[in-house]
Formats: sequence, structure tokens, C-alpha cells
Amino acid sequence: MHKKVKHKAIVGITMGDPAGIGPAIIRKSLARLKNLADFVIIGDRWVFERSNMHGPASRNFKFVDLNNINHKSFKPGEIKAEYGRASMEYLEKGLLLIKNNQIDCLVTCPVSKEAINLAGYNNFSGHTEYLAKRTGTKYFVMMLLNKKIKVSLVTRHIPLKDVPSSLTEDKIYRTISLTRRALKEIFLINNPGIAVCGLNPHASDNGILGNEENIIIKPALKRLKKIAKNIDGPLPADVAALKTAQGKYDCLIVMYHDQALIPLKVLGAYTGVNLTIGLPFIRTSPLHGTAFDIAANPDLANPASLIEAITLAARCALNQKKA
Repeated sequence: MHKKVKHKAIVGITMGDPAGIGPAIIRKSLARLKNLADFVIIGDRWVFERSNMHGPASRNFKFVDLNNINHKSFKPGEIKAEYGRASMEYLEKGLLLIKNNQIDCLVTCPVSKEAINLAGYNNFSGHTEYLAKRTGTKYFVMMLLNKKIKVSLVTRHIPLKDVPSSLTEDKIYRTISLTRRALKEIFLINNPGIAVCGLNPHASDNGILGNEENIIIKPALKRLKKIAKNIDGPLPADVAALKTAQGKYDCLIVMYHDQALIPLKVLGAYTGVNLTIGLPFIRTSPLHGTAFDIAANPDLANPASLIEAITLAARCALNQKKA
């Protein structure tokens, strides 16, 4: 018996830092995505309405108004503990709506790590890690993608000097396994092809330029190829990225941050999306920050990345129900 799948997903969108461009890009995005999904915005309604300089915003959404900002002293572009606390309250409300099946997926607008830490959320390093901890998700992967390429990261925001010591056979194995499952279950690709980058230049030329490929990456791939044949590597990063962008592979696995971000930005700087793999629900975000420098002028805010994040979340949430 086939599962009954809804024609529209219910997409929850957290406003992010209220002093950033989140309110403006949500308003602009929903104006262009009127019939894509049902939308639930979580934030401070007064701040959201304030972001519209040219009359009422589109009304194709429900709004969960936490009303948690001092309107008299509100100033766009400022880093304040009040705004950090507010953005975390939006996120927590989003998690509650997910838990209660009131939304199907979550799209998170940019927050300020500095403001959140000022609010007392010590060591907050980002949405990805926080959501994993709050949902009890032990293993998760950051996938970055645009219309040209999908990239999963083995390591994320760590200094380059710490990357080699952070790589392990198990971490590489888990990253590829979780990525492969996501490609099958939420992108509906039956037999995904995956290219795996080496760490060193030329993927070490078989140990001449480093030994991580031989002692860490190759053993992980040997294990994986027992259950999946369509995985190639370790390949030189430039070759792997080029072939993935050309369509030979469905996803690229990289060892560190800039191996992902350089091809992603070159191939589509304004339409990148962050997808967290491994959570019990679909979560995406735009691939940019709060843009405090332009927050006081909402007309300058570019919604392209958020449009892609919302579109992807809605599509993947429905695909997940089909799987």
C-alpha cells in the first residue's frame, strides 16, 4: 500500500537574528513562492512588518509571534544579547512545532553567534551542532549545495592545521554513508555516484605528498565499496569537483571547509543552501550571514539563497514522505 503524500509541505521558517536581514529576505522570498508550500513564520511580528518599506507584506503565511523584542529600542544591525536570546527562542519554538507535527521541515535564517553567546548560550557554534545536540543526533553531516553541485563535508569549521588530525576512517565512512542515504531517501536518486576528494595535492600521488589518503581515506572507501560500488576516490580535489559539476557524480565528499566552498561559490555564489543530514527532520538554511551592514536598508537584501533553501526544504520534506 502506497503512502499518502501531501501535495504541499508545511514549511516553518525561523526569523534568525531580528537585527539582521532575516525578516527582509523572508518577506521577499514568500512573495515569489506563493504556491510552493504552506508557510509558518516564527519570530517577532512587529520586526517582520517593519522590514517592509513599501506597504503590507504578502499574507500567504501563518505567523507565530513570540513578541520578544523591545520595539522602542530596536535598532537593525546591532549585536545585542536581547537579539541573540530572541533568535534562540524562535529556534526552540520551531523545534516544538516539528515535534508536534505542526510543520514538516525547518528553514533557519541567519543568526549571530556573538549575540547568542552574549545571551548566555555559551559555546554556541552554529545551528547545525545545536540542532544535532537538541535532537540527540550523534552523527550528522553538513551538505552544501546549489543547482550545479552537492558537497558533503567530513570536517567543518576548524583551523586548517587541525584537519589532518581530525580525519579518521570512521568519520569518513559515516560521512559518505549518511550522504549516500540522503541522496537516496530525500533526493530520490536510486544509485548515487559519489566522488571523494583526497586531502593532499594530487590526492598525495600515492603517498609521495602525504600519507592520509593511504592510511585513512582508502581504508574507509574499501569498507564502503562492499555495500556500494558507485564511489570513486580518493581523487585530486580539483578533478573531483570538476567531474561532479559536469554531472558525472551526484555528490562530492570533501575533507575540509574550503574544498567545498570554493567550487560551490564559483558555480553559484548567491543560490547556495546548507542542508543538515542526519536530523530526524529536514532542515535547511541560506548560505550567508546576518548582513548587519545592510540590515537597516531591507531593499538591499538579496533573497536568492533563502528562496533556494525554502524550495529545497519543501521538496525534500515531500520526498522523505515518499521514501
